[in-house]
Amino acid sequence: MSMLLRKVLEMLLRRDPTTCSDQQVVFPRGDLGELDQLPTDILFQILRLLGPKEVAKLSVICKSLRFFVSDNRLWLHFLQTHQSDPSWDSVFFAETNLTFGYPLPSLVGQRPQLSFKHIYGERAQVPGAIIIDGGSGYCKFGWSKYACPSGRSATFLVRSTTYLEFGNIESPMYTRLRHFFATIYNRMQVKPDKQPVIVSIPICHYEDTESARASRRQLKDAICASLFDLNVPAVCAVNQATLALYAAKRTSGIAVNIGFQVTSVVPIFNGKVMRKIGVEVVGLGALKVTGFLKEKMQQNNLNFQSLYTVRALKENLCYVALDYEAELLKQNTQASFQAEVDGWFTLSKERFQTAEVLFKPHLAGMQAMGLHQAIALCMEHCHSAELPGDNDWYKTVVLSGGTACLPGLAERLEKELHALLPPYMSNGIRVMPPPYGADTQWFGAKMIGNLSTFPGPWCVEKKNFRQKPRLSLIW
Repeated sequence: MSMLLRKVLEMLLRRDPTTCSDQQVVFPRGDLGELDQLPTDILFQILRLLGPKEVAKLSVICKSLRFFVSDNRLWLHFLQTHQSDPSWDSVFFAETNLTFGYPLPSLVGQRPQLSFKHIYGERAQVPGAIIIDGGSGYCKFGWSKYACPSGRSATFLVRSTTYLEFGNIESPMYTRLRHFFATIYNRMQVKPDKQPVIVSIPICHYEDTESARASRRQLKDAICASLFDLNVPAVCAVNQATLALYAAKRTSGIAVNIGFQVTSVVPIFNGKVMRKIGVEVVGLGALKVTGFLKEKMQQNNLNFQSLYTVRALKENLCYVALDYEAELLKQNTQASFQAEVDGWFTLSKERFQTAEVLFKPHLAGMQAMGLHQAIALCMEHCHSAELPGDNDWYKTVVLSGGTACLPGLAERLEKELHALLPPYMSNGIRVMPPPYGADTQWFGAKMIGNLSTFPGPWCVEKKNFRQKPRLSLIW
């Protein structure tokens, strides 16, 4: 380090001062010796080259270096370049809004003062967490320090008050969950007692009734019990809708998750699911959309061996038409894709007819409201609730789920919502595609797992769970 500083200093002191920018600021003489002659930006470049560990050591040398080493701009750079988070915006959002756990603090009109040096140091020491994003169709899992999930597996979740089919086993809820979590740990080849775990939970038992609350508590207790019996040190359980909102760097809005069997429209205010306002559920999910494409292909004598082929075609060729009737009149809408098992397929109008079932369920023989109608109804309820704070909190809609990644869906929803709602409600509406594709909820959990304060305010430990089996997690 000393050799690097000496070489850079010699080079700069030999430099013609007329080549320096007029906007560069020269340090007043202090306790830095010859380094006092350097412009501020040059000193910062030197510190950036040294890296976070060496820079941290410099703070003990003298008062002036301690001042510069504590500069937020320097540690902002290190957070951007030396940690695994996808973007600085995500780090800033998480450390500003999620540090204190749930319930989230109200930050209307104020922002906490952040020391990025302190945040960097704490985040570097955080053990991370195993993230298990258990969905109704597919599960994503991995360590929060990873750039993305390390594995995926098929899961099939059937909800009831007594049983939960988490996997393909015929047994009561606790046993199924324990088997499922043990399988994930075996696939990851890690010991459960090494890190806390973050489990994302699909929205279920939607109503704001005593029986629904009891069912949610039962499921929560079964999840915690099964994990603690595997010797997991701490558990954080967060619903998928909230995680999707966090991944989009929002704490309030409407989370729309197109799940395996159903689609849920969930109003969330300051991190809390507003069940009293009402969670809208459409009995149409990814499985029905894939099945509709399957029917279209069979009608056109397109042969395939597996439903996985149909799903691959949906994901790679299908899109949402902004104007369905105009799209029908187009002459050439063909595109081709080579499926792994069944070879090449060419689709034409099926490409946009498939996703149209989200807006017109009757095309698939279903009696249900369209996705845009469910979102509009939810917005009307949110507007009528007149919650304190931002009156437009519900105008941000965040999509999640693999089917929600279809091109054109966000734009079509915005168009339909403007047509359905009066201007005072529709003005300012923004529909956001899944920020991280089908892995959006996993990345929302990753934000929590890498927080400078994790696991403290977000997790429940085994001893606390046993003492207080109804300890409040996020549902």
